Amino acid sequence: MSAKAKTRATTPDQAAPAAAQGLAPLPRTPADQRNRDLRLGFLIHDVSRMRRRAFDEFMKPLGITRAQWWVIAHLSRHDGMMQVQLATMLDVGKASLGTVVDRLEVSGLIERRPHPIDRRAKCIFMTKKAREIMSKMQAAERSYNEIVLRELDEDARNELVRLLELVKHSLARMEMANSDDID
Repeated sequence: MSAKAKTRATTPDQAAPAAAQGLAPLPRTPADQRNRDLRLGFLIHDVSRMRRRAFDEFMKPLGITRAQWWVIAHLSRHDGMMQVQLATMLDVGKASLGTVVDRLEVSGLIERRPHPIDRRAKCIFMTKKAREIMSKMQAAERSYNEIVLRELDEDARNELVRLLELVKHSLARMEMANSDDID
């Protein structure tokens, strides 16, 4: 049975196999819908937390942490950006990012260079070593994703991405509305 079919169990005889696999049947009453939405929030949180922990373990052989991977991944698309821009993009504090950048610099994965116009600012660049490890990190991430997503066929993966993007856009709109209220 595909992942899509597993999540669509609606009759009592279909609900039993879904429950046996840890999947909840579709809600039938308003109370079931409220419980579903509450459960959904916990599931999103739990999946995110568990994915982060498992990712850290999976990347340990490469000697890279999730935070370091995140910085290198962003630099691979925006090499040479200022540290303050990177902190904004990653939605982390400048001090927190500074600690990660310091470690990456000590390990020879990035280098700070003076900004061409603003002498106070530093730009962050990947080193050759970082580019070499990037391909290993990408291969490890592909393997990791295959393990984590093995229960989902291509259609289910595409639908999951689509649905999570909808939730993300809703959250982004809320964030924008809240920032407008602050101004």
